[in-house]
Amino acid sequence: MEKSDEPFSSKGMKQKQLSINRIMVLVEQIGQRIQQEDDEERKWLIQHCRDPLLCSLLPEMTVAELHVVDAIGKLEPVNGITISKHSGIPKGTVSKITRRLIHKKLLQSESLLNNKKEILFRMTPLGEKLFILHQQLHIEIEKGATAFLNRYSEEELSLLSRILQDTLTTSWVTLDEE
Repeated sequence: MEKSDEPFSSKGMKQKQLSINRIMVLVEQIGQRIQQEDDEERKWLIQHCRDPLLCSLLPEMTVAELHVVDAIGKLEPVNGITISKHSGIPKGTVSKITRRLIHKKLLQSESLLNNKKEILFRMTPLGEKLFILHQQLHIEIEKGATAFLNRYSEEELSLLSRILQDTLTTSWVTLDEE
């Protein structure tokens, strides 16, 4: 048997470590690419926006604001706790974002008659335009992702799916137990 055929040979282990190092670099680069795509998405929204007032608001919109708009558009009327659960954004942050969106005239709030503490949010007509535009963006992203993934065989997609599922359920931080 040749040394290169052995799975635990030093040559095999060195090659595996090089592959792991390359994957770690690529994962970091993917994270950076995702951050850059926020700008690409904003540019797409501005290019496809037909309302001048909405177009003037888009350059300053944050991704979190868009996620809150998306949650409200799907669930309205909805309270801050439900928005937080749906979007994964902390309640305090949702509260700040909804205030900004109300100020931008994208949302309106209302209190329940029997519970003044409970505030529900709804889209304004301008907010509804943003919600629809954001939905159109996600349709384009899904088309692009599907075209990208269609390059790969079913076996490759199955492996990628397994790797991504494992990634979701694995902590990469090992804590020493005392």
